[in-house]
Order: sequence, then structure tokens, then C-alpha cells
Amino acid sequence: MTGAKPERRHSFFPDLDTWFGREFPGLPGWRPATAAHAIPVEVTSDDGVYTLRAELPGMEPEDITLTADDDLLTVSAEHRESTEDKDHSEFRYGAFRRTVRLPGPIPADDVDASYADGILTVRVPLPAQDTRATRTIRVQRADGGAEGRS
Repeated sequence: MTGAKPERRHSFFPDLDTWFGREFPGLPGWRPATAAHAIPVEVTSDDGVYTLRAELPGMEPEDITLTADDDLLTVSAEHRESTEDKDHSEFRYGAFRRTVRLPGPIPADDVDASYADGILTVRVPLPAQDTRATRTIRVQRADGGAEGRS
């Protein structure tokens, strides 16, 4: 039976990269070579500030691009391999990218980004919470009155 297509089997479990929301490092062929590596992030929100910390070791600030689009914050970077000969390397080279949805639109001003010791820290002021009291809204009949009632 040469040339026959192998039967595709479906797993009871979803693709692990979908399930965990990122690729597993160190598994060759797990993702396309052209795909960007996922950036590990840590998120906190306290005192009206949303803080995103992204792990990007070995980068320079000029290698990192940070973009904001409405409520999406995207961190992307590229780590180029050095030209020196190596006997062995487990470093990750190539494109890195991560997009995070914030709880509200990202303001045009007052966003602070800094990079130190392999960690990118982005602080975004959160929009003020809506503190209006709960209210009840009266629902009226669409036909405008008592017509059609028996």
C-alpha cells in the first residue's frame, strides 16, 4: 500500500499549544519555523495601573517594538544570532511576539515602558471605573397601548 494517505486520527484533547495558549519550547517541529516565539508575560493591576512584565533576555531596548491598538498591547522583538562559532547553543533566536488584551482602551499618553535585566515592564493607567448606581429601566409594550388586549 505504498502511496496511500495515512488515516488522520482525532485526539480527545485539543492541540496543546491552543490549550495552554502558547507553544512548548524545545520541541522541534512543534510550530512552523516562520512563526514567532511566544513571549512569557506576567500581568498585574493595582492602584489604577495595569502592569505587564515580559521576559525578553538578551535584548536591547532598540530591538523591542511596543504597539497599542485600542485595547490591544503588542510586544514584538527580534533576537539575532551572533556570528561566532558555537559547539552547542540552546538560546532562542528569531522573532518574538505577544499580544495582550487590556480591560479598556490604551490611553495615548502616560504609558511607561522600561527594560532592565531582561524584563520589559509596561505600565498603563487604567480608565476610571464607572461608578454609576444600578437602576431599573421600565419596559413598555411595543404596540403602544391597550389595543389588542382582551
